[in-house]
Amino acid sequence: MTLAVKPRAPLDGQHFHVAVIGGGINGVAVARECARAGKRTLLVEQNDFASGTTSRSTRIIHGGLRYLEHAELGLVRESLRERQRLLRERSHLVHPLHFVLLMNDKSQRSALKVRVGLWLYQRLGAKTSTRDTTEMELKRLERALDAGRRWSFFSYEDAQCEFPERLVAEWLVEAMEAGTVVRNHAEVLAVDIMHGRSRGLLLRDLITGRDERIDAGWVINCTGPWADRLCQRSSLRMTKPMVGGVRGSHIILPRFAAAPNAALYTEAADGRPIFVLPWNDQMMVGTTEVPDSGDPSRTAPAAEEIEYLLRAATQLFPKAKLSSHDIKYAFAGVRPLPYTSDSRPSAVTRRHFLHDHADDGASRMISVVGGKLTTAASLARECARKIGLSVPEPKILAMGPGTNLDPLLDQAIVEIAQTGSVSEESARGMVEWHGKHAMAVARLAMVSAELRAPICPHTSHIVAEVVEAYRTECAVTLGDVLLRRVPVALGPCWSESCSREAALRIGAVMGWNEHDMGANLEAFEMERTGFLRKVQRNSSALHAAAD
Repeated sequence: MTLAVKPRAPLDGQHFHVAVIGGGINGVAVARECARAGKRTLLVEQNDFASGTTSRSTRIIHGGLRYLEHAELGLVRESLRERQRLLRERSHLVHPLHFVLLMNDKSQRSALKVRVGLWLYQRLGAKTSTRDTTEMELKRLERALDAGRRWSFFSYEDAQCEFPERLVAEWLVEAMEAGTVVRNHAEVLAVDIMHGRSRGLLLRDLITGRDERIDAGWVINCTGPWADRLCQRSSLRMTKPMVGGVRGSHIILPRFAAAPNAALYTEAADGRPIFVLPWNDQMMVGTTEVPDSGDPSRTAPAAEEIEYLLRAATQLFPKAKLSSHDIKYAFAGVRPLPYTSDSRPSAVTRRHFLHDHADDGASRMISVVGGKLTTAASLARECARKIGLSVPEPKILAMGPGTNLDPLLDQAIVEIAQTGSVSEESARGMVEWHGKHAMAVARLAMVSAELRAPICPHTSHIVAEVVEAYRTECAVTLGDVLLRRVPVALGPCWSESCSREAALRIGAVMGWNEHDMGANLEAFEMERTGFLRKVQRNSSALHAAAD
């Protein structure tokens, strides 16, 4: 059987109350909020939803313990409130994560300062789970660390969203259900500005090749690190940049023998905070902070950054004997922090700002500057109110551990396995990534054995999940699916042979001919290798970092 995807309708000449540019987590959240307020909304993304800054983050849903150092209590309070809401509403994607803050005798922060900060952090927020680090776990961690230093351990709770791409996909579906018209792979050539007011957008659909113009009552620029470039293309008179791009790089390591189960928050050799996190059956080490004013779509981790992160990991865990050969890949993204003349990225506020362009010669246009995964929903409510929409504040959630849903989860997994005639392992994977929508995927899986087949031999995720992404989640390319909607290509075992096998299995049900298959596979491999960078191991600096 073959399952075709509907072609997308032209937009030329259509009118929207709100046009949102940029399909990262902030843009999708803003579009969803505007549509729910009854406004006809368009959401446009030049690549794919969540393919930029969102997918290149550290994937933590946190209150921002380090923000307390800069006295940003309001941001911490907002973040903790939104963290709790995500834990309640998206419990299949956002999970409590136990953190251990590590200090040694060379740490730049005093133990007293840390204790006060953690006390305040816990007072502002709440425990996200009832689990505490056991004495046995701490002893195991202590044995794995550098024995030549005296270590202090401080425990606290935060949360992790291993796959924010999936969170964006869910919000995208909800935005469409509320009436949002969405277009990924559609470039905004310019905002149409006449007589001091934004009037609409000039678009190029990169799939059909059509150039189109739409009218819009409001234009919201949620392009993150591309925000200033969009203004330049639209001939806006800006007195200074809005965004000061800061590159954050990460390395991915295998789960080595002494790898901690908790997330570690500690200092690198220069005193900068870094994380060592369990992620997707691997370990993530990050992040760096390097000013980056280049093209955000071409950003990549520099050798010096990879060396810096590897050195931090090897100094923490010398017994693991980590080297550059252990790095599975590295990736980098540009954080769209507010522009400042301060040369220290760590000193720049992590608060978001809404820049009204009325004084720049474009009334009814707003640019979103800054923002983070945790506060995307509250940013969206603020933005919708800024343009005059009535948006109620969500109910205040009881602060405390979430309800234990394990028995209900197990029951749902059994039902989905029976409905889709798939293994309980596949059903569990579907629930973890698709939540309440997993039953629809299971019903689709019943149609044929090809749809129930695993995407590749190393995963329990099945082809039906991919087809559902093409049908209902606006996936267009193989990269849209395998890196974001059903992100199996981020897993520890993925290889070029997995890509070929996945393309064959997906192409068989999507009706691809040999040319389609080759084109999809080639484009996917180019995107994957451009995002997940293989480390050049002939670097003397990288060898030195592991010594």
